Amino acid sequence: MKIGEAQMHNQHIHSITIVGAGTMGNGIAHVCALAGFPVKLMDSNEEQLRIALQTIEKNLNRMAEKGKINPNDVASTLIRIQTYTDINQAIIDADMVLEVVPEHLSLKKLIWNQIEQGIDPKRLKQTIFATNTSSISISELAQGVTHPENMIGMHFFNPVPVMSLVELILGNKTSEQTFKTVESLTRELGKIPIRVHDFPGFVSNRILMPMINEAIYALHEGVAEKEAIDQVMTLGMAHPMGPLRLADFIGLDVCLNIMNVLHKGFQDAKYTPCPLLREMVEKGHLGNKTGQGFYIYDV
Repeated sequence: MKIGEAQMHNQHIHSITIVGAGTMGNGIAHVCALAGFPVKLMDSNEEQLRIALQTIEKNLNRMAEKGKINPNDVASTLIRIQTYTDINQAIIDADMVLEVVPEHLSLKKLIWNQIEQGIDPKRLKQTIFATNTSSISISELAQGVTHPENMIGMHFFNPVPVMSLVELILGNKTSEQTFKTVESLTRELGKIPIRVHDFPGFVSNRILMPMINEAIYALHEGVAEKEAIDQVMTLGMAHPMGPLRLADFIGLDVCLNIMNVLHKGFQDAKYTPCPLLREMVEKGHLGNKTGQGFYIYDV
């Protein structure tokens, strides 16, 4: 499909509002706008919006330099993105609202409450509600909305412009129509949608996080040095990145949060977070973003 044709192929979603302009939010705005959708990118922090637009422009230019997109697509993509600090202005006529705020259930519920109150009641029944989450229950989040059948999880992977997978998570009331519409949209974004049901950690983190946690246990117990543990997985299992370096990239606080979700959700001791992981988070050594995790980084 040529860039810009998306609207003609999707009868339902013509405009997308993204609430939250952090790393994931700006990545999702990038792919939506590049696929031809008008995007309203909302964040209460004006500086965050400025950084988001700079990041999107830099990433688009990099794609153009590598020959992945036409250089003319850089400007036309950026024109499709409007920024807002007022949530009501951003959601007023959206066909779909995609919330991308940090992984805290109380914060997400608060944002969805604001979104519900801001949308025209006549449009509410038709508006698709999507949340980008790696661990929060869609069914639980949907309890507070008037039309839970319209809510779905869209778990994008970082970096969004590069990674092709999107886990589509169905809550216990998500309708098949909502799933089909979002599945179609995901394909239009150039991504591969995978249908997943609402269990703790979904598929990706239910498998990935225990592996990372086990690698941290191996380090904690002195089985091998961090470089050796990572090399076993990169050289022996053909992983592009070792689990300890990947944990740093994800953020050790995020890893701990997801392990806690798995432990609480399944009530199973095998999901107990490694004491070393807890200790590092308590010290503020969270990985790439703080300059220190299992490895040292330039911030």
